Amino acid sequence: MARVSDTLRVPPGALDLRGIDARSTPGFKGGKGKAQAAMAAHAERLSTLQEQLYAEGRLGGTRSVLLVLQGMDTSGKGGTVRHVVGLLDPAGVHAAAFGPPTPEERRHDFLWRIRKRVPRPGQVGVFDRSHYEDVVTVRVLGLAERRTWMRRYDAINRFEAELAAGGTRIVKCFLHISPGEQRKRLLARLDDPTKHWKFDPADLDARERWDEYLDAYEDALERCTSEVAPWHVVPADRKWYRNWAVTALLIEHLEELALRWPEPDLDIEAQRRRLLAMP
Repeated sequence: MARVSDTLRVPPGALDLRGIDARSTPGFKGGKGKAQAAMAAHAERLSTLQEQLYAEGRLGGTRSVLLVLQGMDTSGKGGTVRHVVGLLDPAGVHAAAFGPPTPEERRHDFLWRIRKRVPRPGQVGVFDRSHYEDVVTVRVLGLAERRTWMRRYDAINRFEAELAAGGTRIVKCFLHISPGEQRKRLLARLDDPTKHWKFDPADLDARERWDEYLDAYEDALERCTSEVAPWHVVPADRKWYRNWAVTALLIEHLEELALRWPEPDLDIEAQRRRLLAMP
């Protein structure tokens, strides 16, 4: 059976996001019920792998995992954090959401604030939006000159190669939603008083520039996919598939680390005898 990582990975060459069906379920046969059942097994496996990573970090290991989530508004970045990252032990998770930079952050290089939030050894880090905003949103809204954001592609590739060399496994997911599904989700926010707080008029401004955002994402995904930090396009119109796919991607990347339970530097039997001798 093909690995989900291989199925969803951005191929070399030109990327056509418009040609990818956002309601498709590549790598999965079945419907919502089957996916939810599969998530139960996924949750157990993911929990074990995370605990092994965390234990390794506690005993001097240097490895970590960084999950990067990007996508159009309502594509499900927050939902993925709740339903996928929520399966993990919070003690070993470091989540960061990147909005518009603060005045202090603007005084530094665009990667300055990103470097401060990368996961420590043993952690699973999560970026809800990321450094890719600086070659997507910045480009579409004209917040920097073309020559500025063009240089950032190479800077991002160097940064991610540096992270990978230091022991961080990078899992990048573009949550691919269709205009029709986005319209449905935005209307749901307007129709439900309990969701009015989630509605931002700026989402409609971005929707008006849909094609510009899609072009920017295509360039970013093409230019910044690599062996050490590949991009994966996750069809996101079906929330259950999105959750299943991102969970499967995390499991596959963690399994590639060949994690083992670390051996502590102590005499286990001596500690056992000491404990049994206590009242």
